[in-house]
Amino acid sequence: MKELFVILFTGILTENFVLNKFLGICPFLGVSKKMDSAVGMSIAVTFVMVMSTAVTWPIYTYVLVPRDLAYMQTIVFILIIAALVQVVEMILKKFIPALYRALGIYLPLITTNCAVLGVTVLNIDKGFENLGLAIVNALGAGLGFLLAMVLFCGVRSRVERADVPESFQGIPITLIAAAIVSVSFMGFTGLVEGIFQ
Repeated sequence: MKELFVILFTGILTENFVLNKFLGICPFLGVSKKMDSAVGMSIAVTFVMVMSTAVTWPIYTYVLVPRDLAYMQTIVFILIIAALVQVVEMILKKFIPALYRALGIYLPLITTNCAVLGVTVLNIDKGFENLGLAIVNALGAGLGFLLAMVLFCGVRSRVERADVPESFQGIPITLIAAAIVSVSFMGFTGLVEGIFQ
């Protein structure tokens, strides 16, 4: 049980995919202007991360590796992620059309979101010995993505109301704010391991 908590909180805090590994920056910068779209995108990404891990880990472990096809993992993982994103897109379009419209082009871009592919590949690289650990890692990565999106949405709302010099307005101040939020997460390094020892 302790190992599950360590994996979960490591994914959320110390190995945050956006703020530590710098994966998934496109939706992080593109959808973090409004809280509802940031949360909606984060939930969609978390769902795709968890479901893609639930599908890719067994396929890699029980199909690709025994047949010496491990070199095909990237292609197979991208195809699985693309199929899952299509499912999420259809569900949102049918049941939550307002969120579907708010996410716009960023929803289909989950397919090419390097954070989603990164989770599936890192689950293999970290050598999780069972599917449960890989899914907990994916859930932690998704919750970390949600945390980063919500925090940065709050930061961006404050920056928009601030008196920013003209040369820093727009993308420059957004990138500076993202860097400061990222640096703040460096403070969590070692924290998770220290708590659960």
